[in-house]
Amino acid sequence: MTDADQARDTTREQIREDAVETALGKLDLDAKARLLSGQDMWSLPALPGIGLESLVMSDGPVGVRGVRWTADDPSIALPSPTALAAAWDPALARRAGRLLAQEARRKGVHVLLAPTVNLHRSPLGGRHFECYSEDPYLTGAVGSGYVNGVQDGGVGTTVKHFVGNDAETERFTVDNAIAPRPLRELYLAPFEAIVAGARPWGIMTSYNRINGTTMTENGHLVNGVLRGAWGFDGCNVSDWMAARSTTGAIEGGLDVAMPGPQTVYGPALAAAVRAGEVAEAAVDEAVRNVLRLAARVGLLEGAPAVVAEPPAPVDGPALARELAVRGFVLVRNEAGPDGRPALPLDAAAGRTVALLGAAARDARILGGGSATVFPERVVSPLDGLSAALPAGSLTFAVGADPSDELTPADQGFELRAVCRDASGAVLGAGSLPSGQVQWIGDDLPAGASYATMASIEVTGRFVPRESGEHCFGTRGLGAFTLAVGGRTLWEGVQDRGDEADPFEAFFGAPCERGRATLTAGEPVEVSLTFQVPDVAGLPVKAIMFSLLHLGPRRDADELIAEAVAAARGADTAVVVVATTERVESEGFDRRDLRLPGRQDDLVRAVAAVNPNTVVVVNAGSPVELPWREDVAAVLLTWFPGQEGGAALADVLRGDAEPGGRLPTTWPAALTDAPVTEVVPGDGRLEYAEGLFIGYRAYEKHGIAPAYPFGHGLGYTDWTYESLQATADTVRVRLTNTGTRPGREVVQVYLAPAADPVERPASWLAAFAGVEAGPGESVEAVIDLPARAFEIWDEAADGWQRIGGVHEVRAGRSHGDTRLTATLDLG
Repeated sequence: MTDADQARDTTREQIREDAVETALGKLDLDAKARLLSGQDMWSLPALPGIGLESLVMSDGPVGVRGVRWTADDPSIALPSPTALAAAWDPALARRAGRLLAQEARRKGVHVLLAPTVNLHRSPLGGRHFECYSEDPYLTGAVGSGYVNGVQDGGVGTTVKHFVGNDAETERFTVDNAIAPRPLRELYLAPFEAIVAGARPWGIMTSYNRINGTTMTENGHLVNGVLRGAWGFDGCNVSDWMAARSTTGAIEGGLDVAMPGPQTVYGPALAAAVRAGEVAEAAVDEAVRNVLRLAARVGLLEGAPAVVAEPPAPVDGPALARELAVRGFVLVRNEAGPDGRPALPLDAAAGRTVALLGAAARDARILGGGSATVFPERVVSPLDGLSAALPAGSLTFAVGADPSDELTPADQGFELRAVCRDASGAVLGAGSLPSGQVQWIGDDLPAGASYATMASIEVTGRFVPRESGEHCFGTRGLGAFTLAVGGRTLWEGVQDRGDEADPFEAFFGAPCERGRATLTAGEPVEVSLTFQVPDVAGLPVKAIMFSLLHLGPRRDADELIAEAVAAARGADTAVVVVATTERVESEGFDRRDLRLPGRQDDLVRAVAAVNPNTVVVVNAGSPVELPWREDVAAVLLTWFPGQEGGAALADVLRGDAEPGGRLPTTWPAALTDAPVTEVVPGDGRLEYAEGLFIGYRAYEKHGIAPAYPFGHGLGYTDWTYESLQATADTVRVRLTNTGTRPGREVVQVYLAPAADPVERPASWLAAFAGVEAGPGESVEAVIDLPARAFEIWDEAADGWQRIGGVHEVRAGRSHGDTRLTATLDLG
């Protein structure tokens, strides 16, 4: 940035601040209190008297859904955040952010509720896929790139969930007991890095408590640390329904309580001020933060938006495909008898591929819960490889299905929702992306309202792709009538069980209601009618239920036998295995790391007959791979987004190199994972492991993982030739000794020689990506942050630099050091 640009930005910022103060001075107490409370599920009220437009928020982080649960306005669906982190490239994350800003502007959204920068404390965390990494430095770097990209496009972010929302069990009430050092060095560190490196315009405070204090009321961490120590000047938004106390929230630094219209702010806040329970100055400060956010995104009259001209347009599908490729992690790639590695596939004419696994046909592209978006198209592995390979060279067999449970009606269904009043008259109707209805707040078809709706019918037609007995069912609470082909299969009421989390209740166990024998290709009418309950007394009005379906069940051994026959007759067998929404989703944690269904049996059987077996793992977080030493290659594709199948074809064919490195340690088995406790005891979860999570813990306990943090193979070879290190900079020279261009992620770890304080044996200090053609040499120049040598001194309540001798390690992963140097800090 030139001096002239900096002067211009400073002037514009001062104009915005002046406009904020002018607007604040025109508001009375009731208007100020109203502004701090959501007016509905996704927005804040407009105040025309001061020239303030309504500010609209939307869920992310892999796409911008907008304010409606509909596929009528589709969204680009990018790979999962874990996949984005696997690229180890903040610049790439910034490009992703710019695309999402473009999507937000198209949908009239001003603030994206993302990114999620909680840590992978345990592999059992149910929302693992929505977070970046187990390492705070990598998380902060990728998160900074993402936030910078979104805000480059003039759209705000809310970095979440501040802080310690690292698991889902009892997340609304759990008290996470975290000592000061790990709180500062691990869990707060990504937020601190993003505040420093990207100056986010928003933060979202979480449901949980930290050391006894609810985060929406945590004045120490919000006012003292976030704003005071770090200088955050953005808006603090509650997680949805997290704010519980009017006085506690405003005094604890919460600016906005979401969603509306009933919150702890609004009239309740104005009344608290008039009663002398809250100082109006605290309200003014919160309003100032909201107005500043509105000014930055261009919603306050007289205040220039931070971004006057958005960046150049981004090709969404093309970037989604590139992001998927860059995030794929090749963790195993063994050479066959001919000396060729299993990947990329041999391009010789006549070579054949057997593609196996139900997940190859019905890919899982994103995680469940609030991260859900509805893309215009989805490219499955079967789609991608069918388009990329020569005609006649690809065969497909189901082999094994990751789920034998009913799931929301999807493939073959065309559905709409029809809302009726008590007389049966139609109030409104709208299309549905699947059999799942999730209307929250005002997200209802035009003409429908909670006051007048008596029933909702999910209706349409289903064209089966298989003949046989099809199962139909429901998920959700209330009274239903289910009919298929004009015949009522079930009529009854589903009551609530023991679920503590609304998401768990909604995404909980599906209920089979009836069966119908159908013929492939022959359409049949389907209908699920839901009787709308009285929701007038709920703080947030919502309708959530699902029409479920499960295709004909065939004998599992027969399916595996068919896959084995296909594999035996092919040059290469590609098996796609996956998790399901019942395994990884918002609202609950995982119970184990096993692949669901008979997928492990499928891989073993195929590998036994085809030595060129490649396994593609379609999961957002670690799963056990008990057969990993018996197959030729293992490729982790995470939840790869809408273009995942096309990206997979690019990588398998060798048109692109898999660019990912593990952002989290991959355990051999759950029993090897050092941190597995995610269930609170009496409402409290002790982070008893302290500083030792992820690779830090594996190293401390001497446990060898299946694949170490940072691991990932490419399609070329690299020789690390020299390493020079100072307290500020590391220089690594390396050469591409392979036969094709490639990208390498040079990782720098620090290891103290004789530590005067308790620290991990080693930790990631910095990293850099380099590219080179075959035979070319390149130097990676990597800045070492001062924080890499510091610890949080609990007694002094501040950061302390630790001197002495450190070994500087440069390598390809935490478990693969190529060069070392000694650094004496004195």
